[in-house]
Amino acid sequence: MAPSNTASREYGEAVDGWIYPEFEQNWKLFAPNPLQQNVAVHARAKVRSEDGELRTTGWINLSAQDGAAIDGNLLPSHTQQNELRRAWDFYNGSHTSENVSNGLRGDLSERYLRRIALLRFDREPLGGTVERIQLRSSTTLVQPPKWSAEKVDSKASLRELPWWSITPRDREVSDR
Repeated sequence: MAPSNTASREYGEAVDGWIYPEFEQNWKLFAPNPLQQNVAVHARAKVRSEDGELRTTGWINLSAQDGAAIDGNLLPSHTQQNELRRAWDFYNGSHTSENVSNGLRGDLSERYLRRIALLRFDREPLGGTVERIQLRSSTTLVQPPKWSAEKVDSKASLRELPWWSITPRDREVSDR
């Protein structure tokens, strides 16, 4: 957040590697841009049971979980409100529409999303160990107010990501 200086030019990349995306700060907290889309992020998992059977769970609506956590909460945390949404934005900003990383932060955004989903699945009684995770989204534009002449498409835009394998490092992080 500080202006460019000798220290930030020398160590800025290393510092960014530690703070992004978990500890990101920006001015949107003070001058937010209202959301113009409703994005629902879902996840499912391939779970290995104790007898070795591999089964696929149904889709879990992670966005709905977040909504339920803040509904009626007078002081919801920033994490409750924004962790998943910002992680999804981070992934979209670092990947093409074909899910190919378009920069150095692509792998970081994938790990971040994968670990958020794994933490959510850890709360569910799945009867086994999560081996793979897949995410998808459904995005619809927020409709303009009735008094506006603006027209927007009400059709949902869908995006499905590939299956990601859970790594030992993912488990280590989620066990904390």
